[in-house]
Amino acid sequence: MRVTRAMFAALLLAKSATLLAMDLSLSIQPVLPKSEILKAYQPLADYLSKQTGHTIRIKAHSNFLTYWSSMRQKKGFDLVLDAAHFSDYRVAKMDYEILAKLPDSVSFSVVTHTDNLIFDVDELVLQKVATMVSPSVGAIRLLSLFPDPMRQPKIIYARDSADAAKKVLDKTAFAAIIPTALVGGFEGLNTVMTTQSLPHMAFSAAPEVPAGVRDKIRRALLTARDTVTGREMLSKLNFAAFEAASAKNYTGQKALLSHELGY
Repeated sequence: MRVTRAMFAALLLAKSATLLAMDLSLSIQPVLPKSEILKAYQPLADYLSKQTGHTIRIKAHSNFLTYWSSMRQKKGFDLVLDAAHFSDYRVAKMDYEILAKLPDSVSFSVVTHTDNLIFDVDELVLQKVATMVSPSVGAIRLLSLFPDPMRQPKIIYARDSADAAKKVLDKTAFAAIIPTALVGGFEGLNTVMTTQSLPHMAFSAAPEVPAGVRDKIRRALLTARDTVTGREMLSKLNFAAFEAASAKNYTGQKALLSHELGY
């Protein structure tokens, strides 16, 4: 009888744990096409699911316009890995919590083909310049360089930053603005200027995600480089590590969105 009761108690505990397990979405900023985002970040979802006991599913978005709209409606944004301006916006406007960040900072560079050497961005007025659609950081930074609406480049949109660089190399575009870290990966690019850097991507959680779950996710991210499974995940994503971060790391970055519809 004791064994039967013990077995019953164990089954009850197992069932309770299953009922408590959550199904959470992890939105990734659309720096790649949807299919590529799903494939590229699945190792992160798998790792967090295993480490926390909750099911983490990647939520991909078509472009930054739909991403921005969905974000403001909180559709599929339980957990988010994205740029500084969006992270600060959600902290300030929606009470999200920053759990961790990628190390260092990021900047963007305006590049041209080496056949088209220029030394001042003013020379890009009326020229075709490739970027991802706003409110991506690249598009916002590009438009900030040309505050006069009568003196701006002709913006052409790229699927991602690599596509923007390729448009310069095949001369579909005269210039592009891409993450500085990507410039060295393409031969034949000339850097015209580099923007001010901002904190690297943050991993944040919605206030609806229980504190205990947030703590598990934070711990899993910060200790990833200390375990075999964690290092495997980081290697697949080409990340060095996740590091401790808070809202203070991103304070003020939401100002980049101040001219966007819906801000």
